Amino acid sequence: MAEKAEKKKDVNAYNIGFTEENNPGGMIQRTLIIFKPDAVQRGIVGEILSRFERVGLKIVATKMVNPDKDKYYHHYEGISKMISRRGQKAFDWTVDFMTSGPVIAMVLEGVEAIPVVRKIVGSTEPMAADMGTIRGDYAHISFGYASARGEATANLIHASGNPEEAEQEVSFWFKPEEIQIYQTLSEKYTR
Repeated sequence: MAEKAEKKKDVNAYNIGFTEENNPGGMIQRTLIIFKPDAVQRGIVGEILSRFERVGLKIVATKMVNPDKDKYYHHYEGISKMISRRGQKAFDWTVDFMTSGPVIAMVLEGVEAIPVVRKIVGSTEPMAADMGTIRGDYAHISFGYASARGEATANLIHASGNPEEAEQEVSFWFKPEEIQIYQTLSEKYTR
């Protein structure tokens, strides 16, 4: 009995509803995206979201929120270690930008969703992002320009960078009961 308990994986928002039978090899992934204040305020969330839906990614959780600095501290430093990677100044600019208005947090699910979403989103620096990506099509600001102005790079959307980050982020932003488990018609062709 104790052996069975050891094998049981902790249930969190990332893995709720996944079994070896419906997700062999863990190829179906969940990833967090956050429509940042610039996407929300420009009114282009629906247009951007349609790109994810067109490739067959499924929305399994969503909410509009206006988090405080403590929430963003945990997200950007607690999970992704932004201060050590990019410095305190970049971190402070990012948190100031993210608290400038509401955001839409969303969990997308699909076959290898994490790299698929990163490919659709494009490079973190909009000026360097390829045309055809979200950042390449909807923004062109550079890190240098933003830095010279003493502000964050407005790049529309956050997307989890890897499976470990996705699991932590999804579970940080959403409770297991907020994840919806359902079938879409397109899954026949996209899974």
